[in-house]
Amino acid sequence: MSANDKPKRFSTKPAFSKVNKKHRKPTKRAVSKPVENPIIVLFNKPFDVLCQFTDESGRQTLKDFIPVKDVYAAGRLDRDSEGLLLLTNDGKLQAKLTQPNKKTFKTYWVQVEGEPSESSITALQQGVELKDGMTLPANVKVIKEPTVWERVPPVRERKSIPTTWLEIQICEGRNRQVRKMTAHVGHPTLRLIRYKIGQWSLDDLPNGAYKTIKQ
Repeated sequence: MSANDKPKRFSTKPAFSKVNKKHRKPTKRAVSKPVENPIIVLFNKPFDVLCQFTDESGRQTLKDFIPVKDVYAAGRLDRDSEGLLLLTNDGKLQAKLTQPNKKTFKTYWVQVEGEPSESSITALQQGVELKDGMTLPANVKVIKEPTVWERVPPVRERKSIPTTWLEIQICEGRNRQVRKMTAHVGHPTLRLIRYKIGQWSLDDLPNGAYKTIKQ
């Protein structure tokens, strides 16, 4: 073996490449950049409209009503529910309205089947046990039938059973929560209209219409 053919010696110490060192550094959370022109879009969502801008099945979506670009819904509203939907291009506001710990109250006008007793109203106020846990205390009261647009198609009511309108205020956002709450106390929801989110409300905004608010 010549001097140039000496066996290679391998270090027993672990070798870290520059890439490895980089990966060892703690990652930082992405921070939403401030929006130059923050806007809020208030939309009175009709019945049977999806709370998204696209749909492969050709059903009605937000795109059929709102031409404003780069805005996203802050929270959702079920396809079979109506009323106020808030959209914005402001990520911080969107997070504030959707995060449960922020406790943004939402007000719903709810037509239920039958006439809830005082004990049923009290149960809704104090919280009921659903499959995903107890609901937080809610503000619930019986109200007169509100003056609102006609739903298309109309609600199927049974002539032999009366209906009641409730105003329900909650600060949670579970899937179909209001419907599950009223069903739990024996009064299925027939029609659900969201009237208010935080400080914003429908007021005189027609069904299917929207308005833009600059912050």
